[in-house]
This record gives sequence, C-alpha cells and structure tokens, in this order.
Amino acid sequence: MNYLSAENISKNYNERWLFRGINFGILKGDKVALVGQNGTGKTTLMNILAGIVPADEGTVSIRKGISVGYLFQSPSFDENLSVMDTLFTGESLANQAIKLYEKSLLHPEDMDLMSEALELMDKYQAWDYESRVKQILGKLGIHDFERKVSELSGGQRKRVAMAKVLIEEPDFMIFDEPTNHLDLETIEWLEQTLSAQNITLLLVTHDRYFLDRVCNNIVELENGNIHTYKGNYGYFLEKKAEREASEAASIDKAKNTLRTELEWMRRQPKARGTKAQYRVDAFHELKDKASQTKDESKVQLNVKMTRQGSKILEIDDLSKSFGTQKVVDHFSYVFQRKDRIGIIGKNGIGKSTFLNMITQNLKPDSGKITSGETVVYGYYTQNDLEFNPTDRVIDIIKEIAEVVTVGTGETISASQFLTHFKFDPKVQYGMVEKLSGGEKRRLQLMKVLIQNPNFLILDEPTNDLDIQTLNILEDFLMAFGGCIILVSHDRYFMDKLVEHLFVFEGNGVIRDFPGNYTDYREWADSPEALESKTQNAENSRKSGGNSLSTTVEKAQPAKKKLSFKEQKEYDDLGKAIEQLEGKKATLTEQLNSGGSYEELAKWAKEIEAITDELDEKELRWLELSEGM
Repeated sequence: MNYLSAENISKNYNERWLFRGINFGILKGDKVALVGQNGTGKTTLMNILAGIVPADEGTVSIRKGISVGYLFQSPSFDENLSVMDTLFTGESLANQAIKLYEKSLLHPEDMDLMSEALELMDKYQAWDYESRVKQILGKLGIHDFERKVSELSGGQRKRVAMAKVLIEEPDFMIFDEPTNHLDLETIEWLEQTLSAQNITLLLVTHDRYFLDRVCNNIVELENGNIHTYKGNYGYFLEKKAEREASEAASIDKAKNTLRTELEWMRRQPKARGTKAQYRVDAFHELKDKASQTKDESKVQLNVKMTRQGSKILEIDDLSKSFGTQKVVDHFSYVFQRKDRIGIIGKNGIGKSTFLNMITQNLKPDSGKITSGETVVYGYYTQNDLEFNPTDRVIDIIKEIAEVVTVGTGETISASQFLTHFKFDPKVQYGMVEKLSGGEKRRLQLMKVLIQNPNFLILDEPTNDLDIQTLNILEDFLMAFGGCIILVSHDRYFMDKLVEHLFVFEGNGVIRDFPGNYTDYREWADSPEALESKTQNAENSRKSGGNSLSTTVEKAQPAKKKLSFKEQKEYDDLGKAIEQLEGKKATLTEQLNSGGSYEELAKWAKEIEAITDELDEKELRWLELSEGM
C-alpha cells in the first residue's frame, strides 16, 4: 500500500535549484531515512512533503484515510498550556473519544451519547491514555507535567512534540532530527520503539547507529538528485561507494570523448545547422556530463597544535551543588597526554556544568582545578552561533587566521581550510545568513579548530552536522595530538574517538570507565554491573540516601591493561625511538667532524628537533609501559 508519492518535485531557493524533478514513494511498513550534506535541501524537502511549503513544480500525494504525525525542528504550541494539557488537545482518535466521554458526563440523560462514548473509549483504549502519556513523557525526560510550555527549553519542547506524535500513534510518522537533544539512554529507547514492525516512518537523522538499526530504506539527496537504496545504513555505504566509482569513471570517459567531439565541432561549422544536428545536441549533453566534478577532497588535515608540557590538567576533590542537587561530589582526575574522554549521562545531570568548571567559566564549591601553563583550550558549546548575518563566510575564518599551519608544518589558505570542511568557493563568498543551521554549526566548529588548541572540549559537536562532515571531523580528531573531552549523543562518534568514559550516575557520582560507549553498554548489562549498582544503592542508603560513600563516589583513574591499539602504539614507539636515536647519533658525529657554517647550523637545528621528539615519545612510551 502506497502511503506517500512525490512526483517531479522541484524547488528553487535564492535563484538556485535545490532539487529538480525528483520522484520517490513510501510504502506501508517502510522506514525511510533522508540523508545528504547540509545545505542540499533536506529540511525544505521534508516541509514540502508535510505540506508546510509548496513545491515550485510537481505534486505530493498522501493516501486518503491515513493519519500522519509530524515532528519538526522547531515545534510551536500554545504557550499558556501545561505540558499535559498540550498533549490532550490533539486530534487523535483517543483524544476525540475522551472529549466525547467528558461531554456525555455533562448530559447523563442522553443514553445514546453515553453508549457511543463508552464504545469509542473501549475501541481506542482511551481509558489508560493518561498513564500512557505520563509513561512516554517520562521516557523522554519530561517529569513536570504541569509546567507551562512557555517555561520549556527548545530541547524540552521538541521532546514534548515527539511525545505527542508517539502517543497518538499515527499511521505514518515524519521526523526531522529526532535524536537531537536526547540523551543516550532515551535514544536507545526511541530506537527500539521505532523499530516496531507496524510503524511507517520518514526521518532525517545523522545518527549512524540509529540509521542502521531502524531504517530499511535510505534516500540520499545529492546535487539536486535523489538516490534510493533498499537496505540499512551499512548497505547504503557499500552501494554509494560503488555508485561514486562508476560515476567517476563515467566522468573521465566523458572528458576523453569530449576532446574528440570538440575537435569535430571546430572543424565542421557548416554541419551544425543541417545533417549533424543530432551530434551537436549530443555534444552539449556530453559537455554537461564532463563538467561534473569528482569529490577529491579526501585529504588528511591535522592543524598544528600548541605544544603541551608535562602538566596538563589536574582536578582535585572537586564538588559542586545547586541547592540540594549534587552535580559533582569529591571528584579527582589527573589528565595525561592524548587522553580521549567521553562524558555520558542523562540530560540535566550536570555534564555542561562540569565542562564550565574545567574551563574556569564556573566556580566549584570546593576542590581545585589546575591547568598546565602550556594548555590552550578549544571549547565548542551548543549555544555559540553568534555571527553577523551580513558577514561573508570566508571573513569569519580570516578574522582568526589568513593561513592555517597543518601538522606537517605546511600552510594552507583560509579558503582551502573551508573547502576541506565542504564549503565550496561560491558559499565561502556568500553571506552567513544564507547558510543552513548545520552549515552554521560547521562554521562555528571550524572557528574553534583553527585556533591551534591542544586541549579540545566539545559539547555536542555532532548536532545538525551531516554524515559527510561527521566523517571529516572524525578524521580530524583521530589525527589530533592533544587531549579531548567529548560530550555527544552520537554513539558511533563516541565509539570511534574515545578510550574511556566519565559516566555521570547522579547524586554527584562520576564513574571512570575504561572503554568506549559500546564497551560500557555491554558492561552495564552484565552481572558485574548489577552487583556494582546494588552496592552503590546500599552505600547510598547507609549515608542517608544523598550520596555514595567516599570510597565509591571518588572516581580514580582506571587501572587497565593496554588495548590492542595502545599495544600497537607501544611497539611502534619503541621502533621510532630506536630510529630517532640512530639519526641523532649520525648527526652528532657529522657535527663533531665539522663542516660549513650553513651545514653546522642545519645539523644543530635537526638535533634539537629530534631531541624534542624523543622526549615526547619516551614520555608516552613510559606511560604505556605502566599498563604492561
């Protein structure tokens, strides 16, 4: 059964076609993800499908008789209603049954009305509607049901809007970025909910685990065209790579043929209007094909960072509370070089507060935070989208640096740096106000990365970023030589980048867990975790229910064996140190033997650089050897 049909849909924006003549359909039971780079028009297409904005060309048809639920990026409600009242004002069948039942109570003499109301209450299971509302709101982290909508944050409003769709259980759901503003536990619950067999779904999301586990169809919007893949995210990656390879070969072939045809066009001026017109037409089609560009921007980019000293960041017996709510309780940790720490925990538990204390933007109640003299922080927050809308994109970056020094010591221009992060030249010289929300996020992230930090603190950097940009950011952070603290609801991103976690468990307790997010989830479901939680509950009870005992609540750096990755790094370091020592010995011998002034200066400079590199590698080798 066809639920939605889009035929020859086209949309022009700022004298540019976002897409033109696209077609696709959604059948009952399909779970379709719409993916594509920021700025390609995904949200615009979703709004056309939802009937919010008209298409310039084409038609959208939704099957008569089916109910549709929409979740938009910025939902709007009556500001004066409470959360609970908001959810009881919908037009769902259960809500209609409840309204009819309440009307029948006002007219007890009307037996027919009462009979009809009771029948509908049974039919649509409306008797337990309120408990269902509270259950879903609770799962989404909304617990104050009488709070007015006007008092909710943007993230809370979106969760209320999501609850409204899920409670009404429409035949067809359309979700725009449903995982934004959700904590990891809630994302996993939503993942299980939307995986149900009887749900038909169209969504935009960049959460790759979510895509892989929920969706059975991927629709990619690229260069104004639609590409459909009948499978999950893993299948999409495989087939997309095959398509791109085929297209690249086709473009190369078209360019070679174009040279031959161009020579013919120049030799045959008289034929253009008569017998060979078909060949002239074919020439112009070939020219369009050959003018397409291949994506060849997959280069390694590692911005040169400020060098770190031996002392980086020390947190000693840190505590912070707001009223009776403990956020951090007697937490200590000493950061080592190249620490990559992920922070997880429920929304509102204190993750951002913790980051603000580290960066000296918020004072703790007690304890000390000491930064090394050479530490340069790069702090990306969720709220720093402050641009002059009439500024050009390239000027935003040039205000910080005209050129960027990469890890190899080479320099690239601000424009090249922007191009690497998928801002093409035309966009670079356009106004910031024309950027999509995801593109503005990407630009803000670049402002942080370009300032040569050696300690990155990233608070939800993946929100609104497309998958292509996420891959670029992952590669950048994998090559980054400094420390990283990462708060993210993107499990794939966390698994790829972090080596251990700070788990915010509530009541100020922070567990230091050795491993990535998937390791933690496997541990959390194990008997060992159940025993640990039981012990924590017992300690909390003995201490009056406010916190854990000091021996449990004070997190210590994890004692762990080397991972496979660390073991390989340890082995490689040994070989590298041996090679550097040999090179240093050779240079020292040359220096002692004498030479020209230029040669002596060159050798002395090389020896100094090798000595610095040896110091760094030997320190890391010693750190790793402690885990042997």
